[in-house]
Amino acid sequence: MKNPYAVLGISPDATMDQVRKAYRDLARKYHPDKHADNPLSGLAEEKFKEINEAYEAILKEREGGSSRASHSSESSYGLLSRARSLINNGHFMEAERLLDSLSARPAEWYFLKGMIFLRKGWRMQAVQYFQAAMEADPANPEYRQAFEQVAGQSRMYRDMSANYGRTTVSPCDCCAGLICADCCCECCGGDFLACC
Repeated sequence: MKNPYAVLGISPDATMDQVRKAYRDLARKYHPDKHADNPLSGLAEEKFKEINEAYEAILKEREGGSSRASHSSESSYGLLSRARSLINNGHFMEAERLLDSLSARPAEWYFLKGMIFLRKGWRMQAVQYFQAAMEADPANPEYRQAFEQVAGQSRMYRDMSANYGRTTVSPCDCCAGLICADCCCECCGGDFLACC
């Protein structure tokens, strides 16, 4: 394998934020979906795999050589990217099977599991996975935004369901109702059926 730092175009003393930024920029540039109609799509796909493998190698090195799962010859980050694509295309069951086959649980894994639960409508589970992703990678704005948005909606739904069936009527509501009823009485002489 080539020098992973050279593949990402960064120096070996780059910070993790610089590593992540370089990886995201290159992954966005060479993502297979972006080059689907291009005659050079095969080259873009190879470059994309190389970028994912380089990123995984750097993470492995910086985490003290902890092992990451691989699915045949494809890196776990390549599989995470494929799972993201499946989720975006509505193939939740296939994406979930793919994620469950991985033993590595980086922040992206938790984020993608949260996305699956969110798309299924299971907000509470989605919040838990988004929170785990955010805690694993606090610098990632996508994870934080997903957590805050879904957690806020879940709180709103919980508050709405707690108040379901409770009717709170203010004195102003009572007065407005009486004024409307008085107008109806004057309009139709008290015969509500005649008004309707």
